[in-house]
Amino acid sequence: MEKPKTTAKDFFFWAGAIVALYWTVIAYVALIFDYINYTFQNPLSYLPIDPYQSGISYEMASVIVLLPIYVLLRRLIRRDAARDPSRNEIWVRRWALIFTLFLAGIAMAGDLIVLLTTFLNGEELTVNFLLKIFVIFLVAAGIFMHFISDLRGYWNRFPKRRQSVVIGVGALALATVLAGFVIVGTPGQARLARFDAQKVADLQNIQYRVINYWQAKQVLPTTIGDLANSLSYGALPTDPQTKAAYTYRVTGATSFQLCAAFNEASRTSEGALLSPPAAEPEVSGAYGIKENNWMHQAGFFCFDRVIDPSFYPPLKAAM
Repeated sequence: MEKPKTTAKDFFFWAGAIVALYWTVIAYVALIFDYINYTFQNPLSYLPIDPYQSGISYEMASVIVLLPIYVLLRRLIRRDAARDPSRNEIWVRRWALIFTLFLAGIAMAGDLIVLLTTFLNGEELTVNFLLKIFVIFLVAAGIFMHFISDLRGYWNRFPKRRQSVVIGVGALALATVLAGFVIVGTPGQARLARFDAQKVADLQNIQYRVINYWQAKQVLPTTIGDLANSLSYGALPTDPQTKAAYTYRVTGATSFQLCAAFNEASRTSEGALLSPPAAEPEVSGAYGIKENNWMHQAGFFCFDRVIDPSFYPPLKAAM
């Protein structure tokens, strides 16, 4: 019996479906990993995890766009196979299914090897680690079972069960994405968070200029306008949200305040919002400035800064 020929339509439908599937699975697993990292943060990590700066948004978008594309392409493939059953025997279909089974099997085996290696080495099996192992195994096992059933024609014999699986996977993906909106916030909230991050960066820039000014003149600038030195720094940054100038106040011979209006409180190292009243013990920073690590409350908030001359000696004294 002559083998059915693979048309260009067959090839690109299957190629598109497989790319969409792999991309969706990778994005989905990475998204779950980000949720786990955010919920069970490593106490030894240097910085708290910032969901706005992670890949969560990209991973959510990938799942939202590519999962429906995969489902649509598989529907078109099955429609063609219903019209012409020989489409079930083309080489591109068998290669796609078998290769996917191969990758899923490797993922499950590798997952178990990592788990056993960690256990035999006597390393601590943290909740973070165990959850990631479980997610990889569960996703890989689900893909393996689905595609081996497809290869054996199970879904063609029981189309209602196949439809139930599609609905279940869609519901799971939707629930996962909605969980991301709880963690990351809405697009509007993400935009406000980026505004706050830029405001902190601007205040750090102004603080640097104040220190240089004091080193050069041994006196703090009277107003923020005194820092507008186009030869050294360029234009002073302004609030990116309101376009207004930032607030600067002199509070002593070597102390000053920098203030801005923030949309949301900073997140603590555990990922929670800083709750009022702010606990801000002044500790000596890396550059001799007493600082609170730029943690802030929502609303108008001021950062108190004190220049330590032993760390920032006047330029004339340093010569």
